[in-house]
Amino acid sequence: MTAPVFVVDSAAGVRPGGTLVLDGPEGRHAVSVRRLRVGEDVVLTDGAGTGAYGTVTAVEGKDRLTVAVAEVRTEPAPPVRITVVQALPKGDRGELAVETMTETGVDAVIPWAASRCVTQWRGERAAKSLAKWRATAREAGKQSRRLTFPEVGEAHTTKQVAEVLAAADFAAVLHEEGATPLATAELPAAGSVVLVVGPEGGVAPDELAAFAAAGAAPYRLGPSVLRTSTAGTAATALLLGRTGRWS
Repeated sequence: MTAPVFVVDSAAGVRPGGTLVLDGPEGRHAVSVRRLRVGEDVVLTDGAGTGAYGTVTAVEGKDRLTVAVAEVRTEPAPPVRITVVQALPKGDRGELAVETMTETGVDAVIPWAASRCVTQWRGERAAKSLAKWRATAREAGKQSRRLTFPEVGEAHTTKQVAEVLAAADFAAVLHEEGATPLATAELPAAGSVVLVVGPEGGVAPDELAAFAAAGAAPYRLGPSVLRTSTAGTAATALLLGRTGRWS
């Protein structure tokens, strides 16, 4: 069983032989929920690629513990970075999509307000919904023992998504009528890959045209039609295998 992961504000400057203190909400979760005790192994990460591996040496009250650092690991940036542009699903399926994509290994998620989305983020709801997506990515990153948590960007319009696609080294729109399978697409050996996942109602023709003009052709995943909350996870897994990140 691998050691549990908790988040610290910063792991900069941490060295083997040093100590780190975990307190606040993360410390409370470690002490009062996980009930960690002296002598147990733990990993403290900043979520930006650095992890301090050590042992609990002291527990104070209900929300504070001290960790003696035995090893510090830094994850290198992947040669191929995968970003999923996720159309806003209904209900809590957006958090489900972020959770499973994070567990699978996606590097970034961009919420997209597609024209056919039933759900629309506006005003206070937009801020709350984005905060939920980001909190979900953080918790799923901890659960899956990641040292680098995916970035969850601000909600994008179709025009903004097209700009992201135009800057990518490979861009694709997942579409059931795509002529080319994503499994056979020619991928870059390094750089950025951006995938667009449409809403349950599908990507509108004008959106497909805008994305095509930006260099993103439609690709299909397989013979079955996946829900918007699962397509990004399936596509991410496929590309992680094809780019060697799961080798």
